[in-house]
Amino acid sequence: MHSVRLRGREEPIAVGKIVCVGANYGRHVDEMGRRLEEPMLFLKPPTSLARDGDSIPYPAFSTELHHELEMVLLIGEAGSSIAPERARGHIAGIAAGLDLTARDRQRRDMERGFPWAVSKGFDGSAPVSEFVPLTGDLDPDDVRMALSVNGEARQRGSTANMLLPCDRLVALASRYFTLLPGDLIFTGTPEGVGPLQPGDELEIELESLVSARFFIAPAAAR
Repeated sequence: MHSVRLRGREEPIAVGKIVCVGANYGRHVDEMGRRLEEPMLFLKPPTSLARDGDSIPYPAFSTELHHELEMVLLIGEAGSSIAPERARGHIAGIAAGLDLTARDRQRRDMERGFPWAVSKGFDGSAPVSEFVPLTGDLDPDDVRMALSVNGEARQRGSTANMLLPCDRLVALASRYFTLLPGDLIFTGTPEGVGPLQPGDELEIELESLVSARFFIAPAAAR
């Protein structure tokens, strides 16, 4: 079972689909050179999940693995075509996460008009921390997040800079996919994406709320 943990809940939560949001931070859009009318959506399979302490094999088909730091939403209540003003009630918790991307494969697939399933959805490409409950005094649209690689600051950001805030992201995703308990939404990455190498040790965090560590291992034999 591919699952995540919600603080305060003993049983793990099985994950269904993973909805990812691209181009949701203006400076990241600028650094990647892509302007869209609205943030785009794509999917990762549950097999892409990695949890705190996991060793993630460097993808054997790539030589350009990149990190993309993100805040992740855990859906707690099902819904379809959710109105933005009702969206918060569908979010059970938030976590720190990474959208690991095989950038060289993504680039080739974009040139050929192919989807991003391989470059974004490979095993271990969606590391997440433990989730913390979204309580009444926690504002998911004003959370600082950070990534360190081998102890050095690599990527920093705040969800206050998202182009679409969380309520509108939930509304957007539910317009196309019925959201179910256990689904995840990766909310996009700020600027500062960059390469990773085998042997790198990563730490991600949301302010002082939660953190997680991961290790990039040499490519697994295929």
